[in-house]
Amino acid sequence: MKFAKSSAGDDFEISVIPLIDVMLTLLMFFVMTATFEHRSLMRVALPESSAEPVATEQDGLTVLIDAEGRTYIGANEVLNPNVDTIKEALSAAAGEDRERPVNLRADGKTPHQAVVTAMDALGQLGFSRLSIATVPAKSPTAKPAGDR
Repeated sequence: MKFAKSSAGDDFEISVIPLIDVMLTLLMFFVMTATFEHRSLMRVALPESSAEPVATEQDGLTVLIDAEGRTYIGANEVLNPNVDTIKEALSAAAGEDRERPVNLRADGKTPHQAVVTAMDALGQLGFSRLSIATVPAKSPTAKPAGDR
C-alpha cells in the first residue's frame, strides 16, 4: 500500500490585505481624532474692557469666533458661517433651552460682521442671556516689569 506524501514545497501564505485595511482604518481614526483635539485648543486674544469682571455660569453655551472669522459652537466648527447655519448649529447644541446663558468669545481682531452675524443668529433663536468675553484693560500708569 502506497501513501501519498505531502509535498514539502507547499508554502504557507498569510493574506496581508485585511491587515492593510485595518491599519488604514486605524490611521484615519487617529488623524481625525488629532484634528478635533487641535480645534478644541484654539486660543483667541480677547479685546480689553475697563468694566469689572462678572462671574459666569459654568453650564453656559460658548460661541467662539477666531481672528479669521471662523465660528465655533462648543468645540465644533460651523462651516460656512452664515446666519442659517449658525442657527442650526446653535439649535443642535442647546436644544430647546433658550434661557441658557451664552458666552460670546471673539478675538480682538475678528471682523465685526462675524460677531454681528453670531449675535443675530442668537437673537433670532430667542437667546436673551448673552455675555461678551473681554480681558481687563491694562492700566496706563503701570510700568512694565523691565522698567523698574
